[in-house]
Amino acid sequence: MSLRQDINGPDVVLAPGVYDPLTALMAQQAGFSAAYISGASISYTLLGRPDLGFVSLSQLADAVERMRQRVEIDLIVDADTGFGNALNVAHTVKMLERSGANAIQLEDQKMPKRCGHLAGKQLISTQEMVGKVKAAIDSRTNSDTLIIARTDGIAVEGLEAALDRADVYKEAGADVLFVEAPKTGNDLTIVGQRLSGSIPLLANMVDGGDPTVHNADALHKAGFSLVITAGSLARATSFAAEKLLQTLYENGSTAACNDGMLSFADLNQRIGLPEMLAESERYGPSGSDN
Repeated sequence: MSLRQDINGPDVVLAPGVYDPLTALMAQQAGFSAAYISGASISYTLLGRPDLGFVSLSQLADAVERMRQRVEIDLIVDADTGFGNALNVAHTVKMLERSGANAIQLEDQKMPKRCGHLAGKQLISTQEMVGKVKAAIDSRTNSDTLIIARTDGIAVEGLEAALDRADVYKEAGADVLFVEAPKTGNDLTIVGQRLSGSIPLLANMVDGGDPTVHNADALHKAGFSLVITAGSLARATSFAAEKLLQTLYENGSTAACNDGMLSFADLNQRIGLPEMLAESERYGPSGSDN
């Protein structure tokens, strides 16, 4: 089934945030049918920088392509503002489709953008975003490629204005709506009540959020078809890395962290070393028919 079929099905689609082939592979091995390529996590891990619009289109496309070469699950790509105006968006969609994206998310912030949960965001006009949505739809080569329209309007203009923007983006042809950063669980409920039914909705399940909505099934009941955990994996791996490095620095050994890491053999098993070694035997002298 395509991602389009999945998000219109009876079950919620839960997509963990990934940022490289290893984390994408681990998501696939864990049983997820889709993963969310988080722009923030790409910035954190590729550049060691905050999510302030530093990642270029070519860097993002390269990251998507490396993940696509390793996994078969659907890849939902955070394309920020589309890297410019409507013409740039058309180019962005074509590049990311070729790289292996199944869904492309665009937001209505001005460049340079900011993480959806940072203060100081600025918005483009509703009509400029409509042009970007239409350009994205017109330029995709596969009708199953989803165009996700995200509005950051809540932080700038308030909830009602953000909902109005979302309605306009839906009319422009967006396949999925993403109203970013509701301030309360009640705001999230209002988003679901106002917009669900006519178009699939995406929710970002932020760590430490309202406990009444910090669950994929609860979000599904509130009207959301697609739920992402954009930054959880990057934060978890950073926490583990910091702990190991502090232990190594203080003790001269990582022994105290052994219970919190995969063994060398386990890691190689997960990334497919046994299968690749078996494959190599087919092409060596012992595997030849001559």
